[in-house]
Amino acid sequence: MHKHNNGFKTALLLGGMFALLLALGSLISVGSGNSSFIWIFALVGLGTTAYGYWNSDKIALRSMQAYPVTEADQPGMYRIVRELSINAQQPMPRLYVSPTTSPNAFATGRNPENAAVCCTEGILQLLDERELRGVLGHELMHVYNRDILTSSVAAAVAGVITSVAQFMLFFGGRDNRNVNPIALIAMSLLAPLAASMIQMAVSRTREFDADEDGAKLTGDPLALASALRRLESGISAAPLAPQDQKLVNSSHLMIANPFGSRLKQMFSTHPSMDDRVARLQAMARGQ
Repeated sequence: MHKHNNGFKTALLLGGMFALLLALGSLISVGSGNSSFIWIFALVGLGTTAYGYWNSDKIALRSMQAYPVTEADQPGMYRIVRELSINAQQPMPRLYVSPTTSPNAFATGRNPENAAVCCTEGILQLLDERELRGVLGHELMHVYNRDILTSSVAAAVAGVITSVAQFMLFFGGRDNRNVNPIALIAMSLLAPLAASMIQMAVSRTREFDADEDGAKLTGDPLALASALRRLESGISAAPLAPQDQKLVNSSHLMIANPFGSRLKQMFSTHPSMDDRVARLQAMARGQ
């Protein structure tokens, strides 16, 4: 399987987000004559990142109204996760089920010792055990690869950039001789779009990694490829509501875009299913 240097790509993308945040702070500092704005925005970014990272499991599980399940409740799910956790020499995560018919799954938690894996009722009904094993392998690799930290950082910084840009719109309307007001307003409009695009690129990069590493963990890339195809059809038939902001905020954690085809691929946090399936099929062929 061809290596895509996704760790390096992710570092560059996150670096770009922080550079954009500091550029906004610098622009406001120049305009106001107060350099403290740079440090204020940097501290806000760090604070929101820490909060999102530390509470990522609670936030995501609450958004999906997930409830904890025992081995008696979901013996198949427990059997698969226990086997894969042992193979990876990692602790067993907490298991949850979300009471929704839309098929999906996600993992969350700040580290393997504090992780949770959640399946919707829809995915448990839709997939056979081999396909479910492929999905759970993918989700466990998000935990082992520390992707929750990566996604928390990206989401938090993107949120701060949007807030700063909104402040700049107000600031740009004031009389200011140090900064071109047209440039200031243009930056305030373009920065949130750039931050969102970088956040999407980070998420897509980590999805490709989890697909590949999860397939290695299960030893069955075609099982995950089959599951992704069935999920694509299942979500199209029963998508989640994109009007719910809590779901939107947690959607990047899910194995498949939970809103179906109503959101254009350009603005999706997930790679196209065609690309993901093609890579898994190539992996199965040993390419």
